[in-house]
Amino acid sequence: MDEGGLTAPHVAMDDAEATRILRSLYRMDGAVTRLATEKDDTFRVDTSSGPHSVLKISNPHEKIAEIDFQIKLVQHVAHTDPTIPVPAFIRDKDGQVLSTVVDDAGQHRKVQLISYLEGVTLDRLETSNAEREKVGEVLAKLRHATASFTHPQDSRVLAWDVKHVVGLSPLLEHIDEPHRREQLKVGLERMTALQHRVDRLREHVLHNDFSKSNILGDHALPEFVTGVIDFGDAVRTAVAIDVSTALLNQLPRDAAINPVDDLFSDARDVVRGYLRHADLSDEELTLIPHLVMARVVARALITTWRAKLFPHNTTYIMRNTEQGWAQLDWFLDRSVDQISATLISDHRLNRN
Repeated sequence: MDEGGLTAPHVAMDDAEATRILRSLYRMDGAVTRLATEKDDTFRVDTSSGPHSVLKISNPHEKIAEIDFQIKLVQHVAHTDPTIPVPAFIRDKDGQVLSTVVDDAGQHRKVQLISYLEGVTLDRLETSNAEREKVGEVLAKLRHATASFTHPQDSRVLAWDVKHVVGLSPLLEHIDEPHRREQLKVGLERMTALQHRVDRLREHVLHNDFSKSNILGDHALPEFVTGVIDFGDAVRTAVAIDVSTALLNQLPRDAAINPVDDLFSDARDVVRGYLRHADLSDEELTLIPHLVMARVVARALITTWRAKLFPHNTTYIMRNTEQGWAQLDWFLDRSVDQISATLISDHRLNRN
């Protein structure tokens, strides 16, 4: 749970200090605007010509080796497949893509300046079937681009990698409502029974957080997807887990108000696009819905626990948690065999 700075508090940086760092390291004048983030200080930089870049000030407890892993992975993707829209790194006055500062609170921080990508995050857009297929196509291309990447930190153990979701069971004690705690316990029991199959899935380095908040889009462009950002949860994990994370974010947010028979209605479009560029085995298609449920369970456990650790950031941390209870109800109202059949039985998604 300590990996990636999830448990590490820090003194937040204000706009004035971020502006000074921008001038000192990059010789740049611009207006900075704080962006909501999980564990660091991130600012959009606007110049006279408009949005220019994003200034990222790391959590002081985040390991430099992990930041190096993320930077090198993005650079690898850009080199391997230039058609995937990932940000570029802007070098500081000394020609470095990663700088070190001691902030006003005495904390040692790592600093990056990355290019600003145009578009709107998908959590703020209504998407069509065809646009969701484009999302799946980009995820498949990204999978191919990251497949050949290696780094000493690529096998780190992350709480957000649901390959390890069973290990989150100690967090059940932080769920105050008994019914919700029991739901999560049942979900973990299902994943415990499937763990031996998950462990046999093919793996390589993957983005692992292809969520709507990390994908930019523009309805006016034929390619639709204009940016893929935030490689902070990238890790060596199962291909099926990477796909399941993308599908989770296509589930309806209002299932509690408007119950649906097919929770995966929009998600099927993503899989359809994905299969145009990358394969999924029958075993992967069978396990992906269970891994989506595992991500729902992980999100509830991790966010509830972190909201208690960092109450000042509760709104951001818990922004997607409440919708997950109705989603979890949907999964647990169905048998394991029914969930297994969710995608594999849809012949439209099998081999084209």
